[in-house]
Amino acid sequence: MPAPADLGIEVLSVPEGAPVELDLRLEAVMEGVLVTGTASAVLEGECARCLEPIRDDLEVTFQELFVYDDIRDSAEAEEDDEVSMLQDDLVDLEPLLRDAVVLALPFQPLCQDDCPGLCPECGVRLADEPGHRHEAAIDPRWAALTELRQDPTD
Repeated sequence: MPAPADLGIEVLSVPEGAPVELDLRLEAVMEGVLVTGTASAVLEGECARCLEPIRDDLEVTFQELFVYDDIRDSAEAEEDDEVSMLQDDLVDLEPLLRDAVVLALPFQPLCQDDCPGLCPECGVRLADEPGHRHEAAIDPRWAALTELRQDPTD
């Protein structure tokens, strides 16, 4: 199936329309339909430290009970807004898929586990230049004293 819009987080998501492969098992139970399955997709985004593009495979598992309308309206049914419902004998998998994918994503995705990020002064990617250094910054309160240096020829 094609991926719905906004399937992921800001820095890492499944592109809209990208193929999502579903492997589902639907079981009729007394209360409704039990949906168990896995979803596989390709994630695209950027590293949270160095902003390099990330492309990774994702596989999530999920399980949800979709209850019948008459069970939901009965006196024994609990008043719970979190219950998934069958809608005209159809199962809406999008909220279930969205929850499973978003919960499986890392909070801050990285291109590699030990990504050093960017230089805070000039923005150079530190993984490309491991020896990158800057002179020690002079405190602005003492900067005027640098003009008082003596000339070595004196």
